[in-house]
Amino acid sequence: MKLQLRLTGLLLLYFLFSPSLSFSAIRLPSLIQDGMVLQRDTKLNIWGWASPGEKVKINFNGRKAGATAGADGKWRAILPPMKAGGPYTMVLKGENTITLKDILLGDVWLCSGQSNMVHQMKLHNITYADDIAGADYPQIRHFWIPTTTNLQGPAEQLPPSAWKPANPQDVNEFSAVAYFFARKLYKEYHIPIGLINASVGGTPIEAWMSEEGLKEFPAAIAAINRNRDTSYVNNLNRKALAAAAKNRQKPEQDKGLTEAVKWYGPAYVPKGWQNINIPGYWEDQGISDLNGSVWYRREIEVPAAMAGVPAKMFLGRIVDADEVYINGEKVGSTSYQYPQRRYSLEAGVLKPGKNLIVVRVRNTAGKGGFVPDKPYFIQANGQTLDLKGTWQYKVGEVYIPAAGVAGGGGFSAQNQPTALYNAMIAPATDYAIKGVLWYQGESNAGDPAAYKKLLPALIKDWRDKWQQENLPFLYVQLPNFMEVDYLPSESNWALMREAALQTLSVPNTAMAVTIELGEWNDIHPDNKKDVGERLALAAQKLAYGEKDIVSSGPLYQSAKIEGNKIVISFTNTGSGLAAKDGEPLSWFAIAGEDKKFVWAQAKIEGDKVVVWSEEVPDPKYVRYAWADNPYGANLYNKEGLPASPFRTDL
Repeated sequence: MKLQLRLTGLLLLYFLFSPSLSFSAIRLPSLIQDGMVLQRDTKLNIWGWASPGEKVKINFNGRKAGATAGADGKWRAILPPMKAGGPYTMVLKGENTITLKDILLGDVWLCSGQSNMVHQMKLHNITYADDIAGADYPQIRHFWIPTTTNLQGPAEQLPPSAWKPANPQDVNEFSAVAYFFARKLYKEYHIPIGLINASVGGTPIEAWMSEEGLKEFPAAIAAINRNRDTSYVNNLNRKALAAAAKNRQKPEQDKGLTEAVKWYGPAYVPKGWQNINIPGYWEDQGISDLNGSVWYRREIEVPAAMAGVPAKMFLGRIVDADEVYINGEKVGSTSYQYPQRRYSLEAGVLKPGKNLIVVRVRNTAGKGGFVPDKPYFIQANGQTLDLKGTWQYKVGEVYIPAAGVAGGGGFSAQNQPTALYNAMIAPATDYAIKGVLWYQGESNAGDPAAYKKLLPALIKDWRDKWQQENLPFLYVQLPNFMEVDYLPSESNWALMREAALQTLSVPNTAMAVTIELGEWNDIHPDNKKDVGERLALAAQKLAYGEKDIVSSGPLYQSAKIEGNKIVISFTNTGSGLAAKDGEPLSWFAIAGEDKKFVWAQAKIEGDKVVVWSEEVPDPKYVRYAWADNPYGANLYNKEGLPASPFRTDL
């Protein structure tokens, strides 16, 4: 009897969680639920699962549709095009009845890519505090798709999630780029905006493409076929786990934690500590190539007005991980390097007078420490204490490199070809959308030549899957990043920007140039508002028919050699070219036949730029802003939009 009950329970779970099987009840995909935004002015697919042969009737906004579940339990109904509006209710009837409420008709945008599309408003809650507090746009809604993968083929169902409106609580979970995009469009047109966010940090473009979309890329197809072999994948995972076990640190050996008196406590008396500056990397301050833990400590004087009240601590960005203590109490920690440290301090943590701050920093590769050009201070009761300056430090532990397991390497499913498409895009391709926002490329910067083919292939792939040949596709050109190089140089990031620029040859595409919106020391720049609003400008022209709007900065069109000068022509000059800062044009380089580039002089003449250098009497080629980080590149149009980097020596 017990065995029979167990089998019955297992069968019940199987039926509940199998998308193609059910009891006599209609079920819906997770996108179709309360609060959803449906695409206006187009036929709408409504689909789901039921018992084979079960009839499903739909009543929505005065329109009716019906369907019958096939032998596999799937059904699909089509509603006619409808104008923007709502909220409406949808009633679906089969053996059961489902009532969906608060449905809007508007424009739905699929937002995808890697971490800069992921980055949520809450990660920028200081920069955009007023925007978060003022988020009162119930007709802007965001559907976040949790990260999931599938190596075997396209899935039928997305993981559970929900449509959330833009209010001061829920907007924290919105993609910041997507929110500012939607807000600008909503203010312009007052049409509901739905955002479907399918994005995962650190992922390559191949992971977001279907097998059909990758058919011209043999290496990707080979990987897809290998990954279908579960024994192959399991073997890789076993090797990775073995390597991790062998390389795992021994029981805690950090002296700051193992000595009788812990280094973070007020009772500890420091001996042998040395001076070091914050911000800064320890490799730049006399600690050579250390991977391990370094402790920082400093006493600060806290005025009475800042004590006994809630406070905020800003510790910039730390490479890689940190634990922060004030007066012996742990007040915050972060396990990886990218988020800026913004720790909330409860009332009573800060005392009047001397307060001890101790930060333990752990780093496993590259330079460790506190990233420059970030905020370092404590704020309370309207007053600020600067944390920059001289601290004391002592090394707590040195990590000894451990040998890896032969043949062992890590296997990241989310970085495999088709893995994210199968799990996070394919189940949404029946849902009608207005267009796509794409912000990705950092993970493909090692092979820009391949990206020149992959980005157009992705666009074609998704248009095929949504069966919309001219589906608007808007994307972000990568911003400035890494150290500034003050000599003309080669750059993979410049090549990635060129790949984006060349993709504009694909019909019904648009690009947001963000060359000045990056940060040299942060691959996740804080300025997300301008990125979103530039995408919205592009959408206004491309998808909303605003033909007269200036939606882009100057784009390279052609070059003409005139004696010892080269004259560059542009499109998208708007009401005229301009040097943004009023200074002479910068970041133009020129070369002769040998392609040895030198910095050039450049000046605006009408809607053209004339470039020359006395060092190159017989010029052949020009480059502009051709670097990882062309900081200060200043060619714009008078509408305030930057020119895209380019080169003529293709």
